[in-house]
Amino acid sequence: MRIIFSRKGFDSSSGGGPSPIVAGRPVSLPIPAGAASCTTYGDLGLGDHASRVSRGRLGAGDLCHHDPMFLPDGTCLFGQCGAAQTHLVNRGVGVGDVFLFFGLFREDGGDPHHRIYGYLEVEEVVDLTSDVPGHLVERGHPHALALHAGNDVIYAGGGEQAESASDALRLTVAGGSPSLWNRPAWLARGGLSYHDRPERWLRGGRLKSVARGQEFVADIGRRKAPREWLARVLAEIRAS
Repeated sequence: MRIIFSRKGFDSSSGGGPSPIVAGRPVSLPIPAGAASCTTYGDLGLGDHASRVSRGRLGAGDLCHHDPMFLPDGTCLFGQCGAAQTHLVNRGVGVGDVFLFFGLFREDGGDPHHRIYGYLEVEEVVDLTSDVPGHLVERGHPHALALHAGNDVIYAGGGEQAESASDALRLTVAGGSPSLWNRPAWLARGGLSYHDRPERWLRGGRLKSVARGQEFVADIGRRKAPREWLARVLAEIRAS
């Protein structure tokens, strides 16, 4: 089994700043559309937030890359392609694995920090390069509307977003830079892709996460400790 820490949403280079925490709820702002899209920030009720965070560069009428897509029936659809998808394939990611979506957030008056805000338990991997199912087009998923690369796929399965910004879902160390994380005890050097350099693994259970990158994979196999940690994280998201 694999846990994938999957970076999504606004940051200083994509959108202009952290996604907001509004009335205690993390509101992940999708990045601006770079290819096919039929969804605006206004369609998602995020126009004012996008305008505020982007300092007016984006607004309700601008198209966004609505991905991951959390549906009312408890399903999540997440598209990936290019080098990031190649990395997932090389790491063996597929059915039975779990994406933990995280991003940069900030509450008014608070510090910018990384936090987990949603998950996807993979039940199906849809290869879009040979055929695109009509129901994905009808949903308006950007990866179904037009291929983004020669290896486009959509991961599908159960998934939810957190409704509260609990401390249990925060990755960043209190008072630290966003990339300085508290890491669970089971996660040790060599156990997370793109984080092989020894200087990233700090004393006191801390990790200096890479500044860029989308998909960080931890192969946990059958180990008990990471499975218990994951269960607590999913329970926190579902309970919020």
